Formats: sequence, C-alpha cells, structure tokens
Amino acid sequence: MKPELLCALIPLFPLIGFLINGIGFRHIPKGAAGAIAVGAALASFLTAGYLFGAFIGQAAFRDDAGPLVATLFNWISVGDLQINFSFQIDQLSLLMLLVVTGVGTLIHLYSIGYMKHDEGFGKFMAFLNLFVFFMLLLVMGSNYVIMFIGWEGVGLCSYLLIGFWNTNTSYNNAARKAFVMNRIGDLGFLLGIFMLINTFGTVEYIDIFKQATSLPVGDSTILIITLLLFVGAMGKSAQIPLYTWLPDAMAGPTPVSALIHAATMVTAGIYMVVRSNVLYTLAPLTLEIIGGIAIATALLAASIGLLQNDIKKVLAYSTVSQLGYMFLGLSATAYTAGMFHVVTHAFFKALLFLGAGSVIHAMSDEQDIRKMGGLRKALPITFITFLIGTIAISGLPPFAGFFSKDEILAHVFVHNKVLWALGVLGSGLTSFYMFRLLFLTFFGEFRGTEEQRHHLHESPATMTAPLVFLAILSAAGGLLNLPGGGWLSRFLDPVFMFSREVNPTALTLELDHSTEYTLMAVSAGVALLALVVAYVMYVSRRAVPAPETAERSLPEQVVYNKYYIDELYDTIIVRPIRGLGDALYSFGEGLVDGVVNGVAWLVRQSSAQLRLMQSGSIGFYVLAMVVSIVAIFALRFFVRF
Repeated sequence: MKPELLCALIPLFPLIGFLINGIGFRHIPKGAAGAIAVGAALASFLTAGYLFGAFIGQAAFRDDAGPLVATLFNWISVGDLQINFSFQIDQLSLLMLLVVTGVGTLIHLYSIGYMKHDEGFGKFMAFLNLFVFFMLLLVMGSNYVIMFIGWEGVGLCSYLLIGFWNTNTSYNNAARKAFVMNRIGDLGFLLGIFMLINTFGTVEYIDIFKQATSLPVGDSTILIITLLLFVGAMGKSAQIPLYTWLPDAMAGPTPVSALIHAATMVTAGIYMVVRSNVLYTLAPLTLEIIGGIAIATALLAASIGLLQNDIKKVLAYSTVSQLGYMFLGLSATAYTAGMFHVVTHAFFKALLFLGAGSVIHAMSDEQDIRKMGGLRKALPITFITFLIGTIAISGLPPFAGFFSKDEILAHVFVHNKVLWALGVLGSGLTSFYMFRLLFLTFFGEFRGTEEQRHHLHESPATMTAPLVFLAILSAAGGLLNLPGGGWLSRFLDPVFMFSREVNPTALTLELDHSTEYTLMAVSAGVALLALVVAYVMYVSRRAVPAPETAERSLPEQVVYNKYYIDELYDTIIVRPIRGLGDALYSFGEGLVDGVVNGVAWLVRQSSAQLRLMQSGSIGFYVLAMVVSIVAIFALRFFVRF
C-alpha cells in the first residue's frame, strides 16, 4: 500500500466515525455507536502502527532516514506562496501518532462503559472521534497552516466536550472560558505564522528549518517569531497566565478530561516547540523566558493541588504542573526528554483520570475525596492501577515517570542550578499531593453515605481493561529511554539535525555518571520523603481535610482559593471588558434605534401629508404634472451649465 494512502487513512477513519455517529446519533443503537467510534480509533492506531513499522524498516520509502511528505492536493496559491494540504511523516509525528491513537482508543473503549446510560451517548462518541481527527491533523501536517487547522479544531472539540452536559450553566461557562482563553493564545500563534511567511516565504517545515540554519543565534526576527508561537503554546498547554481554563475543564465527562489532559490537546504546545526546535535553539532568550514561566507554572499548580479536595481538580492541577515540567525541559534544549515526558505522562495521566472516573462511577458521581476512603477493598482493580499511576507520576523508581522526570532534571541541572532546585521541590510537592489523593480515597474508613456504601462496586470490563493496559504502560514506559542513550533518544535524533547544525553543544548532556546517579537519588529521595509525610498525615494520623465552612489561616485560605487568580482576572479583565461591551451596546442601541425610529417617523409623517394630495381633482393633477416637467427641465439645464 502506498505511504500517501496510509497517511490519508489515519485521520480519515475517525472522521468517518464522526460522520456516521454525528449524523445518525438519534437512530444508531448505543452498542453500534460505541463499536463504530472505537473501531475508527483502533483502525487509525493499527494503520499508524503499520506505518511506523514501514518507516523503521525504510522498505516502503527510501534508503535515507529523511521525512516522508505526502501531498494530497495543492490547496492555496497566492503569488509565490504555495500551501499544500500535505502530511509529514517522520520520527516525531510517528511517535505522536502512536500515542494519540493508542491512548485515544483506550479512552474510547472506556467511554462505552462510563457513558452508556447517557442519552447523548452517540453524539459524545462522535465528538471523541472528531477530536482525534483534528489532533491527527495537528501532528501530521507538513506545514504550520495544517497544524493550525488541527490546533483550532481541537479547541472547538474541547468546547463541545467540556460543555457536553449543556443544561448546566456552570459547565457552559467552563467551556466558554476554555474557548476564549485558547483564542487569546491562538492569536499569538497566528501572528507567528504570518511572520514566518513574511520571513521565509513559506510555511513548510522543511523549507523553513533549512533557511533558518543560515541565521545567527539570537536573531531578533526569530526571537519575535518564537515568542509569538509560544503564546499559542501557553494557551493550549495551560501555562501562566493562560492556565485557568484547564482546571475548569473538569466540568466535562471524565473521559474528556483524560483525552484533553493526557495525550492530546494540552501536549500540542510541547509538540509545536519540539517540531520548531531549530527556531528555539536560535532564540536562547525565548528559551530562558519559557524556563521562567514553566517553573512558575509547575510550582504554582503543584501548591494549589496540595489543598484541593475534588479528585478531578487535583489531577487537573497536576496536569498543569507536569506541563510546566515539560516546558522546563524544553527550555534547557532537552527536546527528547520533553517528548519522553509527554509519552509517559500520556500513560499515567490517562490512567489516573480514568481511575478517578471509575471511583466517581462507584461513588454515584461523588467527586469530593473527603467523602470517600477505604475504597481499595470494593475497587481492587481501580486501586492497584491508580497506585501504579500515582507512583509513576511521583517520580519513584522504577516506573515511567521517574525516568522521564529525571532526564529533564538532569538537563536542567546542567543548564541552571536554581531551576533544578525548584524542579526538585516541585517533584516533592507532586509526590505529596498525589499520595494524599491516593490515601484519602482508598485508605482509612469509608466516609460516604450508607447509600453510596451499598452501591460500591468495581467498574465493568470496558472500564477496567483500559486501566490495566495503561497501568502496564505506566510501569514499563521508562524502558523507552533508559539513561545513557535509550531507544527514544536514538529514534528522535534525526528530528534535531538542524538544531545541532546551528548550535552543536545545545543538545548534549555533559554530566558524569556519579553526578547523574546523585541527581537521581536526590529526586527519588525527595519524592519518597513526601510519600512518607503524606502517609503519616493521612493514614497513621487519619487526618481528613477540613470542610468548606471551616476557618483557615491566611496562607492556607489563599492557596485553597487558588491564589484568587480567577477573581483577579474577573476584576481586571472580565468585568471591565463586559462593562465596555454593555456601554457600547447601550450606545449602539440608542444610536441605531434612534436613527431607524427617526427614519420611520419621517416616512410615516411625510406619507401622511403626501396622501392628502390625492384629492381626486383632475385640475390639480394636471398642475402637478406641469410643475414636475418644468422642474425636470430646469434641473437638466442647471446640471448641463
């Protein structure tokens, strides 16, 4: 089969699934709708797997290891600017294809059990397929315009999925917030694309990156371009100040949270920076700015997660924090380490969100961990898999998160010791709040109602099977890139060819083995210490977070209320803009309505007076006709002379 056809089939399968379920969701049985949606995602995964195997063997392509650009059709032609609708298949896009379709398929399967009682089941599965379709466009496109189509598409789908239960006003507000904040970032991304066109005369990755190698490090134009592109990444990947939409996105069904927060939408910003690696290598100042924003985001989100009591909100702030870690790695030009953490994060964060959904399902939609406890006996599979995910995200060996987080911290240590120390602190906070979540949910005595206790049960196989698969990946995912130059490093190496050309030392890690082992021990030790502290507080001492109405100290109150950042935004941005809009609306309404009503009054009065002239007198009509003819001749005479 031709590679071009394979490339087209990968996004085509979920698009077909969306069209079938989207058009016929009122008539297709739930079982069939679920099978169509899962089958479409699975078909994309299998096709991507086949393409991966062919690319590795190079049998289907060429002797060299360069990317394959599959052009479907010529799309836009404006002067010298040619934009093709084409896909680029290389090591980076293949890695993302496998992650998006693989984890996406498991989330689709999970959704069959989680959403089976929902009236909009078919529509929900259609939206999931559409989300995957746009995400595939984003990672497969061979130029920034195709990426932007996928970029905007996943933003649209996130709006549809977050506000899926649209009878709830707060859910609609959360969806609108996500949509608006992403549009702010997208404006920066779009301006960056315009500057790329103005600078390089093309939007194709290969052409831009080849031309960029002739520019000096620190070029001012590249600095502006990379900053604008990063503004887009800040919106999609929830970095300060455009991060507040992501915790509110918990309003959507739990599979949506897993899909958005694990392997797809929020990692789009990371993918874009890694794809544009040569541009960022040429802009060290941009990387320093990214590093500062990244560590601030990681620590801010981690500190908020310490006191959250909604099981999904804890995981949401965890996602924001982990995204900060990924950008922290990119700021040290650890592009492979950043992508490694994207992959491992997809495994354990999807596992944790789906595990949280299993708990919520068993608890009759209860999400407050203060009302849980002791669930490990009633939900053994959910507990074991959730434990594996917690160990992985906490950075404890030998699970996946330890290896990817350690690699990031090692690069950051060489780059900036202060950022490394702050990163280790963030790692400890992550371990504490995640084990706090685990202990309050699964250990101790049950704190829910008797009715909830009576209905406690393990989730069906359609929900637990994805948990088991993701748990295995979370445990073994570290094998992808073991210290000392693992498989992933070698696999992604060609993607960074141009970066090494413009700065040969940028991607190297100059660290002796003893220092590397010491850093690993420090990182794991801090995470282990945080685990012990959480165990003592929430298992040994059986502490339970205070209720909403309890008195709190001022620092605790500030952290518990998320530093009042939402309130700050509401005060300095939302209310003034809304007030300005209301004022303009009132002014416009008064002006426009006044003009329209005035014209109507004038016409009405004029017609009333003119109507009186229709008297029925033939003499008057003859006089009016003569006067009119004279007036016409006079007008023509004066116009001519």
